[in-house]
Amino acid sequence: DHARNAYPAWVNHFRREKLPETIRLSSRDAAAGAGSAGVVKEVVPLGEGLNDVIITYPIDFDADVIPQDVALFFDASYAEKPPFVNLVWLTPDGRELDLGTVPVRSTTTYYFNEDEALERWLADVRPSRALFLSQDDLLSPNPEAARAQPGAYALRVEGVTFEEGATLDAKLVVYGLVEGWAGTDIRRRDIGLALLWGAPVALSFGIIAAGITSIGGMLIAAAGAWVGGWLDRTVQALTEVNLVLPFLPVSIMVYTVYSKSFWALLGVTVALSIFGASVKTYRAAFLQFKNEPYIEAARAYGAGNLRIVVRYLVPRIIAVLAPRMVILIPAYVFLEATLAVLGFSDPVLPTWGKLIAAGLDYGLYQDAWHLALLPLALLLLTSLAFALVGMTLERVFEPRLRDV
Repeated sequence: DHARNAYPAWVNHFRREKLPETIRLSSRDAAAGAGSAGVVKEVVPLGEGLNDVIITYPIDFDADVIPQDVALFFDASYAEKPPFVNLVWLTPDGRELDLGTVPVRSTTTYYFNEDEALERWLADVRPSRALFLSQDDLLSPNPEAARAQPGAYALRVEGVTFEEGATLDAKLVVYGLVEGWAGTDIRRRDIGLALLWGAPVALSFGIIAAGITSIGGMLIAAAGAWVGGWLDRTVQALTEVNLVLPFLPVSIMVYTVYSKSFWALLGVTVALSIFGASVKTYRAAFLQFKNEPYIEAARAYGAGNLRIVVRYLVPRIIAVLAPRMVILIPAYVFLEATLAVLGFSDPVLPTWGKLIAAGLDYGLYQDAWHLALLPLALLLLTSLAFALVGMTLERVFEPRLRDV
């Protein structure tokens, strides 16, 4: 019951002409006291199992633009004979338009714009437009250019059931042009849900990749710098080989040949980043700390290699590690989004990159700019947030930066 390619509702604050929001009114919800205020359902027994069912939907329309469509979702229960339904449209200027009968089964969806007979009766004007125009605009030479008539509309569903225990309910949906905080796509899906589902995917990819590569690279650099010899040479050789490997083509190759899962992409990212340039940075710092007097004192009282590395070397590098790790998170978030835009992403999990790719594929050509801009905005806000946290941590761990 969502509109197609609807903009976010907040765009009305920046427009001169107000776009209509999607309206949903249900007779079942009104009877249960669960919303749809103003909907009135009357059931009048006619005898011999017959019941007259009248459902009135008040529509407070305050927009300047015609909605996309109007639809009724019927929910009827009967044994043999389906109910008879007639529709009447009430306008703010007092007109009552008899829209004709609708064939109803157990679950029937009736779209006004798909009723060709109704369109012919409305002077070949699209029903969703004709119903929201004044009498003068409807009879004008160019009704397609007329603006909507705001006011209090109503739809009256007049039904008759022919059996004992038979029921008739319906849900009215007036499809607007704006909906929710993020809008919808061509398949009537709420983009807000996709953005919320994509947030933990993007953040988990960035946090896990940044955490493992930063901490793992630091421990590898510490072990190589402290032990030296063949271990240090091996670490440096692996780092230099890894630095010349093309990261993106290798990730694409693994995705195409081996696995298309989210965890496979994450594993490749960690494997190709753990022996990165940061290992050389950490190694240079550890070589400087290795010759400090307190390290000599720890060796003098018999501290083992593992204790010296974990208790004396690693804490000295935390001031460099923590800000770098936080600032590195958005880089991996952007990497996952880049792979998704290129078509290399988990086929199941929703990601911001997939939304950007979908928006670039068809959203920009159908005037649905929000499909690409909203996930891009979230990526930029995420990067800004982690950058600010990283800069704050730098000032916390390095007092000399507080006056800069």
